[in-house]
Amino acid sequence: MTMIIHNNNRLLTILTVLLLTSTCLSSCAGDQTQDGSSKPEFKVIGDIPPPDGFERVVVNDRSFGEYLRELPLKPKGTPVYLYDGSKKYFQSHHYRVVDMDIGDRDLLQCADAVMRLRAEYLYSMGEYDRIHFNFTSGDTASFRNWIDGHRPRVSGNTVSWSCCEPKDSSYAVLQSYLETVYMYAGTYSLKKELISLSSTDDVRLGDVYIIGGFPGHAMIVADVCVNEDTGERAIMLVQGFTPAQDIHIVAYGRDESINPWYIVGDGERLETPSWTFKWTDVRRFPE
Repeated sequence: MTMIIHNNNRLLTILTVLLLTSTCLSSCAGDQTQDGSSKPEFKVIGDIPPPDGFERVVVNDRSFGEYLRELPLKPKGTPVYLYDGSKKYFQSHHYRVVDMDIGDRDLLQCADAVMRLRAEYLYSMGEYDRIHFNFTSGDTASFRNWIDGHRPRVSGNTVSWSCCEPKDSSYAVLQSYLETVYMYAGTYSLKKELISLSSTDDVRLGDVYIIGGFPGHAMIVADVCVNEDTGERAIMLVQGFTPAQDIHIVAYGRDESINPWYIVGDGERLETPSWTFKWTDVRRFPE
C-alpha cells in the first residue's frame, strides 16, 4: 500500500513538472498567433511575418533595405521611453521598439530618426562621402567636412564653417555630427532633399512618408511585401517622434498586438495612430 501511494505521488510530481514546462514553453516563446499557438520572439524587423498571401520583396545584399530589415528589436512589451528616461504617455501607438540608443537630449525626433538610420547605414558601409544633410537654412552639412575638422557656426539663417578640429572619422564623431544635424535640420529641409516618386505603386524599403513643415512629420518604410495574386503592396513604418523618444515600429491602429502592415492605397489616406499622410506624400533618397 505504501508503495502504491509512493508511486502515485511520483506520477503526480512528473505530471506537474511536464505541465509547468509546457506552460513555460508556451508563454515564453514570444508572440501568440490568433489560434493561441506560440511563435518565436522577433529579434529583427525581418523576423516579423508578412500578412497572409504576401511575400517580402527581394532586396540586394548590403543595401539600405537589407540594413533596415536587420534592425534589432527590443523584446515584445518593451515600452517607448523618452530621452529623459520617462515613459511616453501613449504606449499603444507602437508595435515594437528598435534597439538603438537615442541619447539623453531632446534631439532625435521624427526627421532626425530617418536621417539617423540613413547615416548609420552609410557609415557601416564606409561611404562617408554620401553622408550629408541640409540645414533648414539650405546650407549643406557633410560628414566628410566634419571628418576634416570643420565645424559650423550658426547665427540666425547664416552658417559659416570654422577650422580645424583634428581629423577623425570615428563613430563618436559621427554621433557628434548627427546631433548638430538634428538641431538645424528637420522635415522642412529633409523633404527638399528627397525625390518625389512617379507612382505610389513602387514604394520601396527606405522610402520616406514626409510632410515638411513646422510641425511636419516623417516615417521611413522599413519593409515591403507584395501579394502576387492581387498586386497589393504592404509596408511597415518606423518613426521617431516629439519629444525625442525611442525609434519604433508604428502599430496598425491603436493596439500594439495588431500587425504593423499597411496596405498601400487602402483608404483615401495613410492613417496611422500618430499622423495622417496622403499616399502621395512619399519620397526617396537620391542614389
